[in-house]
Amino acid sequence: MRVIAVVSAKGGVGKTTVTANLAAALAQAGAPAVLAVDLDPQNALALHFGADPHTLSGVARASLAGNAWLGTRLPGVVPDHGAQAPQVLPHGLVNEEDRLAFEQQLAAHPQWLAGQLKGLNLPADALVLVDTPPGPSAATLQALAAADHTLVVTLPDAASYAALPFMQRLAQAYGSSHAVAEGPVYLVNQMDGARALSRDLSRVLHEQFGERLVGRIHSDESVREALAHGRTVLDHDAACEAAHDYRQCAQRLLAWLQPSAGMPR
Repeated sequence: MRVIAVVSAKGGVGKTTVTANLAAALAQAGAPAVLAVDLDPQNALALHFGADPHTLSGVARASLAGNAWLGTRLPGVVPDHGAQAPQVLPHGLVNEEDRLAFEQQLAAHPQWLAGQLKGLNLPADALVLVDTPPGPSAATLQALAAADHTLVVTLPDAASYAALPFMQRLAQAYGSSHAVAEGPVYLVNQMDGARALSRDLSRVLHEQFGERLVGRIHSDESVREALAHGRTVLDHDAACEAAHDYRQCAQRLLAWLQPSAGMPR
């Protein structure tokens, strides 16, 4: 099992959309088993897979009740073209009292997520993507500690660029020894080639991170349309630019995750 924490220093960067679509792209690229886990109380990850936004079941309520996570798993979404689909464990809808209780549980048990993932008895070659709240939440720190790799999602804008050092410090301070040794990788979301600032910052990020910049996802109306239809963009419009970007990113991640390769340094 290889765990990838999908994180961001600030909200509004499309981290959950990236997690959902990247999980779909990895599954369609031939990853043997892909699981997406939602630790963000906004409970939005499952919406990309056709779930009812008012469904209570999820990892938060199951954890509070001491129940197994597998019972919250969404049925596998089979795309029209028959490609493999990821499994999804939603966060679930919780009231404010339960949200606070769940966060307190996470803060009190630093190895909680690692133990929960181990209890799933996933295949050795499974890939787990963990969607997290933005910033230094208890869930984000748990994901960093449990992950083999850290994927930082950012936008090509000044505020997101300025926040990157903060996320890098968090990853360094709370990441697992393996993830810290490997270092984070980065993905630029909502790239707009028509805007000079977007192009300039994308170039700066490429110069700064080199091969550690695993992909650029172009701003694409099909991504927003896909969510409105409860689908990933790869299933909604496989020929669009963003779907192509996600497939490229998935291929790069799979290549680096080979035992003999490792992530770029």
